[in-house]
Amino acid sequence: MTDSRDLAWPPAPIKTERLVLRESEAGDRAVVIELNASPEVSTYLGGPRPRAELERTVPEVPGQRPGFFVVELDGAAIGTVLLDPHEPELPGNRREAGGTGLGYLFLPEAWGQGYATEACAAALDWFAGALPGEPVVLYTQTANVRSMRLAAKLGFTEVERFEAYGAEQWFGVWPSVAPLA
Repeated sequence: MTDSRDLAWPPAPIKTERLVLRESEAGDRAVVIELNASPEVSTYLGGPRPRAELERTVPEVPGQRPGFFVVELDGAAIGTVLLDPHEPELPGNRREAGGTGLGYLFLPEAWGQGYATEACAAALDWFAGALPGEPVVLYTQTANVRSMRLAAKLGFTEVERFEAYGAEQWFGVWPSVAPLA
């Protein structure tokens, strides 16, 4: 099975109607720290990480790896989208559902405007072209109503629900379709 480790990287920036998805630059460090230190952003991700720890550990150019996109709106970073190799650490082996997981973080001021849907859809379209036929998986807490709604809009299909980290988790798959020739 192939996954995001097999991607040619970096791609040309991906442009949507309102956004640009691009590889990370040194100027993105502050927004990556803010995303990971934000109590709102990390509500369903185990809570915020201490800012001092992030200042010490986040590299000068964060996310330099295949599948990591910075999302820009009018030249300013508002979030990240990640298509990351899926290493099932949760109960049961879910690897057969797909080798790549979708993750995303957006600043709270960018919420509710469709940016996550637009950015994730563009990243998934790019992925389908780069690795035709390879599915993508998504985990989220069922209590995360926004993520559940986004998963449905993007076309993820529920595979199962299970308990982990003290909460009900949702696991779904997006069936990448090879582009028409």
